[in-house]
Amino acid sequence: MKNLLKKLDKAFENKVRLGIMSVLMVNNEVPFNELKEMLELTDGNLASHMKYLEKENYVAVRKSFVNRKPNTVYSVTETGKAAFEGHLNALEEIIKKL
Repeated sequence: MKNLLKKLDKAFENKVRLGIMSVLMVNNEVPFNELKEMLELTDGNLASHMKYLEKENYVAVRKSFVNRKPNTVYSVTETGKAAFEGHLNALEEIIKKL
């Protein structure tokens, strides 16, 4: 069981980051405000968790302006997909062992 726990990714121990990755895994791109509303987060809370995931190279960020308003869109990277799938597989293995 100890070896299975080592397969879990610390980035996804937080429920907000787990939620972010879950949304991004089933959507090609998600704008900041949509993600914020879906997960019922504040701007600052979402931004801090996104910075963490960006630093890990799990999410990609595209910034632009639409009608002079900033528009930030997120997507999951290949590294992020692999890490999240690995995390989910580890959880499934743990559940099967119980």
